[in-house]
Amino acid sequence: MRFALATTHENTTWEAVTTIWDVADKIDLWESAWTGDHFVPFLGDANGPCYEGWTSLTALAARTRRIRCGILVAGMPHRHPAVLAKMAGTLDVASGGRLTLGLGAAWNEVELGAFGIELGDLRTRFDRFDEGVEVITRLLADETTTFQGQHYQLVEARCSPKPVQAPRLPITIGGPGERRTARAVARWADHWDLGFTRPEDIQAKRKALAEHCAAIGRDPSTVTLSAVVLTRQPDNARRDTGEVADEIEAYAEAGCTLALVQALADNPDDARFEIEQLTATCEPLAAA
Repeated sequence: MRFALATTHENTTWEAVTTIWDVADKIDLWESAWTGDHFVPFLGDANGPCYEGWTSLTALAARTRRIRCGILVAGMPHRHPAVLAKMAGTLDVASGGRLTLGLGAAWNEVELGAFGIELGDLRTRFDRFDEGVEVITRLLADETTTFQGQHYQLVEARCSPKPVQAPRLPITIGGPGERRTARAVARWADHWDLGFTRPEDIQAKRKALAEHCAAIGRDPSTVTLSAVVLTRQPDNARRDTGEVADEIEAYAEAGCTLALVQALADNPDDARFEIEQLTATCEPLAAA
């Protein structure tokens, strides 16, 4: 099993977030770290602070040197995909080729409605998502992009600089859906994050991915599968480390090859303790 950190940008302090990333950057076990893309807190106090995801990621990438970085995941309606492609290309250059572009169709209607962003019904959001991923992929690869879709239109659009990673910028798609999401993963993604999907439900996701890959002649083993491992109880108390380790092993047995381990802290001291505890829990599983 490989390991990454799913760090919070909600109901915390900036000093705690930066400490988690600073410490993790020095520990080879953690291959990547991820922020979120909510505008208001999803967990805990809905009225608390919530740092903007891409701004946070840029600042965190600038202060780290080794660890890969990403958003888990950027909601397609949050930003025009052409603007998002520009952001991603720039950040990949600025980070020395450490960005993984996380994308999702979005789901939080209450949050988006408060900000005046239309989410749409399920079909609309996935039609828009499919168009958006194609727009982003073409802008990051082609010299110019002309695109005429229902939701997005581009005319000889240029996206320069291009990402420094070759042959292309890695893409993560987040969400558990077996029809539209899995189909988009098969077509576009290097990594499918299943979020909070339970280990016993992973097999159905793998089957769906294999079917979509077969339809386009792709080997499903070329897609990394991950899930988010919670380290807190509903009351925010730390879960027992043995319980966390058992859950990671269950995900590995189900076919996930990457565990995105939740890392939460309120202050720098707590952040150091958090990474110390998580590293001690996960290192034996990485070696197994």
